[in-house]
Amino acid sequence: MNGEHTTDPATEAFVAYRNLLFTVAYEMLGSAADAEDVLQETWLRWTGVDLARVHDQRAYLVRITTRQALNRLRTVQRRREAYVGQWLPEPLLTAPDVAEDVELSESVSMAMMLVLETLTPTERAVFVLREVFEVGYEEIAAAVDKTPAAVRQIAHRARKHVDARRSRAAVSAREARAVVDSFRRALETRDPQGFLALLAPDVVLVSDGGGIKRAALRPVVGADKVTRFYLGGTRKHDATVTTEPTVVNGAPALAVRVDGELDGVMALRVEGGLISGLYYVRNPEKLSHVLAETSLTLH
Repeated sequence: MNGEHTTDPATEAFVAYRNLLFTVAYEMLGSAADAEDVLQETWLRWTGVDLARVHDQRAYLVRITTRQALNRLRTVQRRREAYVGQWLPEPLLTAPDVAEDVELSESVSMAMMLVLETLTPTERAVFVLREVFEVGYEEIAAAVDKTPAAVRQIAHRARKHVDARRSRAAVSAREARAVVDSFRRALETRDPQGFLALLAPDVVLVSDGGGIKRAALRPVVGADKVTRFYLGGTRKHDATVTTEPTVVNGAPALAVRVDGELDGVMALRVEGGLISGLYYVRNPEKLSHVLAETSLTLH
C-alpha cells in the first residue's frame, strides 16, 4: 500500500457534475427532496454504465438526470393538483455568490420557479436545459426523446411563454439586500407604514402552509391587503417576531421566527426598489432541507 487514495472513474465523474445535476433536477421539480431522490436514481443507473462507451460524461449524466426528473415530475404534478392552498417550491439555500450571478439567481428564483410550473414537463425540461445550462439541441433531443427540430420548436414556445411572465427588471444583489434589510426592520417592529412603504402597489403575497400551517388559500394582491394580512396575523397571536437574513433561491430572504421558533422562510422579489413578490413557505415538510443545513429549529 502506498497510502494514495484512489476513486473509481464513475464516482469521480458523478461528484464532478453533482451540483449541475442537482440544479437541473431542482429546476425541473421545485423540490430539493425530490431532486436528491433523482440524483440517487441517476447514480444507480450511472454505476451500471460502461464508461468506455461514453464519449461525453457530462451530457450522459444530464440525460439520465433529465429522464428521471421527467418521470418524477409527472408523478408529483398529480400530487400538486390535490395540494391544500397555494403551492410554492421548496426553499433552496444558496451561497451568497449565487446572487451575484444574475442569470443563475433568476433561474432558481421563486418567481421563475412558479413560471416554470406553468409549462408542460417536456417544455420545462427543454427550457431549463437550453436557456439555463445552454445544452445543445442534439443533447436535449436525446434526453427528452424528441428530434432536434422538435426540440427547437418546444424551446421557442417555452421561451416565449416564460418571457411573457418573467420579472420586469432584474436588480443588483446589493439593492435587493438593502430593501430586504428595511423590510426586516418593519417586520420586527410591526411598523405598518414602514411595511407599506416598501411594497409595490400590485405586490403579490403567496403563502404555502400545505394544509399544516395557516396560510392564505389564494394569493393576496395589493399593498394594503398584504400589509393587513401579514401584520394582522402576527398581532392576533401577540407573538414576538424576529428574522434572520439568509439567501434562498439565489436572492436575499428571511428566516422568520415566532417566539424563537422557525415559522417559515420568506423569499422576496425586488423590482424598482420595491417588493413586488413575497413568497412565504410555512409548510414544515418543505423546511427540512433548510433545517438540515442550518442551526435553525422548527416549531
